Amino acid sequence: MNSVRLTFSKLKTLVPLKTKVMQTKRFVTVFGVLALLFSLQFIGGGFEALAAGDVAGGGFLDNASKGLDMFWNFTGFANAHYTNFIMIGVGLFFIFLAIKYDYEPLLLVPIGTGILLGNIPFLEGYQVGLYEEGSVLNYLYFGVQQGVYPPLIFLGIGAMTDFSSLISNPKLMILGAAAQVGIFATFWGASVMGFSPAEAGAIGIIGGADGPTAIFLSSKLAPHLMGAIAIAAYSYMALVPVIQPPIMRLIIPKHERLIKMKPPRAVSKTEKVMFPIIGLLLTLFISPSALPLLGMLFFGNLLKESGVTERLADTARNAMINIVTILLGITVGASTQAMRWVADPDTGEMINKGFLSVDSIKIFALGAVSFMVATAGGLLFARLMNVFLKGDNKINPLIGAAGVSAVPDSARVVQHEGLKSDPNNHLLMHAMAPNVSGVIGSAVAAGILLAFLM
Repeated sequence: MNSVRLTFSKLKTLVPLKTKVMQTKRFVTVFGVLALLFSLQFIGGGFEALAAGDVAGGGFLDNASKGLDMFWNFTGFANAHYTNFIMIGVGLFFIFLAIKYDYEPLLLVPIGTGILLGNIPFLEGYQVGLYEEGSVLNYLYFGVQQGVYPPLIFLGIGAMTDFSSLISNPKLMILGAAAQVGIFATFWGASVMGFSPAEAGAIGIIGGADGPTAIFLSSKLAPHLMGAIAIAAYSYMALVPVIQPPIMRLIIPKHERLIKMKPPRAVSKTEKVMFPIIGLLLTLFISPSALPLLGMLFFGNLLKESGVTERLADTARNAMINIVTILLGITVGASTQAMRWVADPDTGEMINKGFLSVDSIKIFALGAVSFMVATAGGLLFARLMNVFLKGDNKINPLIGAAGVSAVPDSARVVQHEGLKSDPNNHLLMHAMAPNVSGVIGSAVAAGILLAFLM
């Protein structure tokens, strides 16, 4: 019996040892292959000289050295600038926020990875960079440049959105409109800071906290600022749970946070079907320039609510929006090259059109202020509405913060803050009304800015 135990104990010690030996062999094999690949230029250059008969006078070693130098010059290490590593740090930070804190992972992981791709140093002319014609990334970026991806995102959003809360309580749509004050406040601030009217309009849309709308408008008004605008918009969308709660607690007193709203009424199927049709006609007659965004939003919702196109609605809200989100995120992230020198068309002087510039810092500062102004605008207008509402018709002013277009994160933040004040006060369904109306409002505002500034 003892001999059996001894044999078993020896086997237990031999198995990990055997595993370690196998791992060591694998490591040596992989390292050997990489070393061989690394030395190909060295060997190739030397044997080229040998084949040419140029061995005398150190020709073999000289050509091998030249081959090694050529290999080095093609690597990212040889072409790196410290700004590349700054942007790589930003990309890693985005990925960290997405994985560690679950901040908009479906957006931040593709964008963060795109930032890494866009800041790998390389020699131009080999059709690998985002801005090089003929490269794969350049073809994918076409959907961003021409505003193809944002309407497809809106189609998916429409197919997954339930407008019942808004239909049952239409007055809450005003809160979605009130929150758009952030857009026009940012437009004014950008103009004061020296941006042109078109650039200020593109920057202003960050205040709507709507990434696809920001990309769509900047692609039309200020393509050279698209990277900074898109990253700022998506960054603040991801930071909704961090930015909004302090503003909500500052503006809304405790007793108003305790207001309980009456349950929304049941909405009939007819109302749900009619809403996207009426909404499409009404909003697009007001702002025809928003047709690509709002047309697709309401079309997606009609697919959902009609009851006869469920297969199309399912594709729009799942497979298609997932594919477009991947392409949009990776290409927007890759557009944030740290330094990109372009000749000025008027003076011929080389100017930096990359992400790390004074303009980008201004855009991020304006974006932060615009998001706070938009949140405050919705909250203050909700308090103002309560002055004219009586009894159980009063609204909890916290839902005003959901007027920004970050769907459904702003509504979730409202729900969380409401439960912190009263564990029995559920505000999610009420907050969804201004939240979805904020999406419509930001698209209408984008259409108005596009009509006036393009």
